Amino acid sequence: MDISLHYIEEGQGKPLILLHGNGEDHTYFVHQIRYFSRMYRVIAIDTRGHGASPRGTAPFSIRQFAEDLLSFMDTHQLEQADILGFSDGGNIALTFALHYPERVDRLILNGANLDSSGVKSSVQVPIVLGYHMASLFAKVSVRARKNAELLRLMVEEPHIQLEELRKLSHRTLVIAGTRDMIREAHTRQMVEFLPHGELAILPGDHFLAKKSPEAFNHRVEIFLSKD
Repeated sequence: MDISLHYIEEGQGKPLILLHGNGEDHTYFVHQIRYFSRMYRVIAIDTRGHGASPRGTAPFSIRQFAEDLLSFMDTHQLEQADILGFSDGGNIALTFALHYPERVDRLILNGANLDSSGVKSSVQVPIVLGYHMASLFAKVSVRARKNAELLRLMVEEPHIQLEELRKLSHRTLVIAGTRDMIREAHTRQMVEFLPHGELAILPGDHFLAKKSPEAFNHRVEIFLSKD
């Protein structure tokens, strides 16, 4: 790893890693850090190029973020952890589990998707337009270049095939909102292909953990409390 990821840690016990979404940082999980640190060693990470984590020189991709997570776990001597990922963080968690299954115990995927087709067109079309616009100005504007890099993740990634999900032996909670930006049919299909997948659709939009923390935390806690 060519960078050192910024993170905060609270609590003791089994590691629970939190991975935020595109353009955010660990503070997205303020309600989860406080809540789950009563039971777990909660580790909330800033992804490469997000929050206080440096951009570095490696590719800016979901796969690279998964490699960064592996390096982080190795550096901090974390042999295995439960991982909760939101949006792109969920995509990172899923990619990580597919490549390093032995490092994951349980997965919580909140608002994740397998590819861009999983996003509602009402959301995806403006993202695509914004990406092309930012790309036009990327050569003359540092801000535009950073925006283009972030938006590209939502336009061109991730690249996960449905059949790949059958390889996952982890207990997995797939959680989304009734008004999520991820198509419900896409979310449900993911669960169907996960051998040990569990679905939770809660009232709300894409940002359940932030806007409806009590309901979100309660549902995640039920999942984690099962043997």
